[in-house]
Amino acid sequence: MLSSIGYETFVFESPIGLIYCTFEGGFLIELTLSKGEKKSENFKINTKKITLSPRLKRMEREYPLFLHELSQYFKGKLESFRQPIKIKIGSSFDHKVWAALKEIPYGETITYKDLASRIGSPKAFRAVGNSLHRNPLPIVLPCHRVIASNGNLGGYSAGIEIKRWLLKHERSFL
Repeated sequence: MLSSIGYETFVFESPIGLIYCTFEGGFLIELTLSKGEKKSENFKINTKKITLSPRLKRMEREYPLFLHELSQYFKGKLESFRQPIKIKIGSSFDHKVWAALKEIPYGETITYKDLASRIGSPKAFRAVGNSLHRNPLPIVLPCHRVIASNGNLGGYSAGIEIKRWLLKHERSFL
């Protein structure tokens, strides 16, 4: 996780738990998915009404596009994000892997091996998995759409149950 100096973090309560959204200027620089943390009262996802705390009202004012997009994603009404992002970590290999994630269609999956081939490194499927584990923007850069060649889900930095939920969620809206 990045240092908080010069950054602003908001907590978004989602069906999969708390999502910490960190911004620098107008750019989203990090999303951190909680692993089974209790949900706060900051955000209640409801397809009819969204209730925002005063802090999230400020997020709505300062980062309305991303708050809207994240809400729409969890309602099944958004397939890709337009929020400007800035990647502040990772190697050039990581950046190639993360950029290729944007090309995986909503609700579909590819294998680690296929992703390695797409970036021109067909034998680097283990390195691809390591890069996905370091993905600073899960969901926005949809690493949950990458699975093992044998059809198993593989790993996920926020836990395999969240990966399973995200894939099922996306497929239910196709």
